[in-house]
Amino acid sequence: MTAHTRRHDGASPQGAPTGGQPGASTVPHQSPTPLGRLVATVERLRREVLEAQAAADGRALIELAKGILIGQLNCTPAAAAHQLDVLCREGGMSPLELAADIVNQASRDHVSEVAAEFVRRTGTEAGPDGPDTGAPAERYSAVSVRLRTAESGMLAAAADTQAVAESLLTNALGPLGATAVAVWTAVPDGSLTLAGHAGFAPGEAARWRHVPPGVSTVARLALRERRLVTLARLKAEGMPSIGHLQWPGGGRMAAPTGTGGRIHGVLEICWPQPLAPQPPQIERQVEALAELCAHTMDTAPPRDHTIGDAVLPDVAELIDLAEGLQDPAVVLTPVLDSEGRLSDFRIRHAGSRFVDPVGRPRGDVSGALLLEAYPMAAGESGLFDIIERVHATGEPFRAERMSLTALVDQIPLTSVADISVSRHGAAVLLIWRIEDETARLANLLQHAQRLGRIGGFEENLTTGETTWNAQLYALHGLPPTAPPVRLRDLPGYAHPDDSAALGRFLRAVLRHRRPASVNLRLQRPDGITRHIRVVAEPVLDADQRLHTVRGAYQDISAQHWTEVALAATRDQLAHTEAESAERNRLALQLQHAIMPPTPPAIEAPGLRVAVRYRPAETESLVGGDWYDTVVLPSGLILLSVGDVAGHGIEAATGMVVLRNALRGLAVTGAGPAQLLSWLNTVTHHLAKHLTATAVCGLFDPRTRVMRWARAGHLPPVLVRGGGAEVFPLIEGLLLGALPDITYTEREVQLEPDDTLLMFTDGLVERRDSSVQDSLGHLVAAAAAGTGDLDGRLDRLLADSRSDTDDDTCVIGIQVG
Repeated sequence: MTAHTRRHDGASPQGAPTGGQPGASTVPHQSPTPLGRLVATVERLRREVLEAQAAADGRALIELAKGILIGQLNCTPAAAAHQLDVLCREGGMSPLELAADIVNQASRDHVSEVAAEFVRRTGTEAGPDGPDTGAPAERYSAVSVRLRTAESGMLAAAADTQAVAESLLTNALGPLGATAVAVWTAVPDGSLTLAGHAGFAPGEAARWRHVPPGVSTVARLALRERRLVTLARLKAEGMPSIGHLQWPGGGRMAAPTGTGGRIHGVLEICWPQPLAPQPPQIERQVEALAELCAHTMDTAPPRDHTIGDAVLPDVAELIDLAEGLQDPAVVLTPVLDSEGRLSDFRIRHAGSRFVDPVGRPRGDVSGALLLEAYPMAAGESGLFDIIERVHATGEPFRAERMSLTALVDQIPLTSVADISVSRHGAAVLLIWRIEDETARLANLLQHAQRLGRIGGFEENLTTGETTWNAQLYALHGLPPTAPPVRLRDLPGYAHPDDSAALGRFLRAVLRHRRPASVNLRLQRPDGITRHIRVVAEPVLDADQRLHTVRGAYQDISAQHWTEVALAATRDQLAHTEAESAERNRLALQLQHAIMPPTPPAIEAPGLRVAVRYRPAETESLVGGDWYDTVVLPSGLILLSVGDVAGHGIEAATGMVVLRNALRGLAVTGAGPAQLLSWLNTVTHHLAKHLTATAVCGLFDPRTRVMRWARAGHLPPVLVRGGGAEVFPLIEGLLLGALPDITYTEREVQLEPDDTLLMFTDGLVERRDSSVQDSLGHLVAAAAAGTGDLDGRLDRLLADSRSDTDDDTCVIGIQVG
């Protein structure tokens, strides 16, 4: 240790700046306060106590090695000490390393196996803080000394768990980089008690002295999973635990401490820094320390739970308790293998009310091993796993209607039982209540009658005694104390209109002795009328005389009113269908009257016009497609096509309004754009809730010029010289969308033999294609058409790819 002193004569220590130099500073001397001196003294004494404890643990290990030498060499203590000194000099080992080696060789226990693992593995992993570059023998000695020194310290302080925790941290866990350790005791109610701790801040242990059941902590996680748990960063897991505010970013390891299959508590170890994944050697060391810690906490009786032929007192008390229970009970004690691990449970006692699932007497089960008597209990998540967990953790288990499977002549038989498993001392109390099949079926029948609103009855005609079940009293609206209504008296409780049917029912059952049923309206005392179906059958005695009538009542009120509602609904649907059919018939007649499907060709100066109209295949989808061709007083020819949105009588009447309005407006001599603007006003203001699309054209036969405008409609297609193309798209909103719309018109110079096609969307619209793709198919079909105008229009309709079942209208204009 290097001591730093401060001179009081004004000189500075060597290398320190003087007060006259720039940047120099002086530190005034501060005398230690009385409190500071007291704190330093307490800290020094604490270190001395820990060093003394470590030295005492080391001396205990050396004394244990001397005892082994005395037994092996049959020598005196002095000779054993001399022999130990000689072996240290010859082997170049410290007394602690040699003592740990001697104890390992003599014990051959779990600790020696963990230390020997470092010889079998020559990797560089050695601990949480970094690699260990020493030889395997050196690592073996270091691990042996740590574990054996910790074992000596824990054995010396076996009755003091606090001293055990301090010895663990000082001798075994501190060299691994751990800064704190906590030893938890598992309480049967599911809570955790802090039994020992070391390395935590003052007051931390007092805050964590008791953890109630259900609080998720690191220790409870290890207890629940019954295995070593490693957390790299405690804060990242969001799991509270002792010291979590002191080292929030540190790592944790927690291992259950148990012996003989029974977990006594949890050993929890804290690191100040994040914990990297640990090699198997470190995990085996922690598990070995947990096992050593468990031996100091184990207060269980000997493993066979007997003293000679007598049962230990705690097991005897549990047997007396089992005999006093009204339910079948079994007392189980753990059976350990040669290495102290739980292998099975022995059935120490089967209570006097014990019922075996396969019918064996309790004498055949008492004294047997659990897995021998019930081998099917070893299944995954089976009864054995449940008993093992209760024995390990002390937390009781209860379940209703759990399946129990047993073997009878190698045939699995399953029973249903309510299970209760609890630990009492070192023994386990198993209670099962096997469900009686008759009671289960009766309970099932009772629920079925309740859900089906069925009540049963039986009437003895010899004695006059009538028996009802509870559900039948409820159907009649009578209290359970009221006398049952006899079958002959039933007409007095029925609606008068049902008397004839009820009379036939009674004659069939009582006179003709045949099973029968009847539907009636039961008038209850509370004024409620229920629709009831009664079913009855006669029971004859040995002399073929009518002895008993038994049967059932079923409340069919819900079914009756459902049938009434269905009948009314059917009548309403029939009326609605008739009205709809009449509306569709009128719409279709109106449509055909105005636009026949195949009108004659129109001859006009300079051109020939042909029209094809295909109505929708479904009459209920009568649409609003329309067309018009008329020679105006000015000599111009009006060509128009449109489509009113929707179907039915409204669409048909809207079509008539727009078609006639456009024809009347056209005589004014206005152009197509103005005509559509006026038609939009008519649609928006005069036609209620109507929208439509349209194309309007005015053809001048003298100049062969056609002016046209569109309102949301597909543009015409021009066929010329073996080719076809769509008119350039111009702006134009659909009719009726806005009150005031201005439309744009264009001029097209037509030539002789040109054919112009105007159509509605029913010709090209498909659900699986875009409008542009459908238009492309139409253009190709129009360009490939040959023959006269009528034949070309017929082929266009026949080859149409439309799949919307909508109206279709096509106008063909051929220029002469």
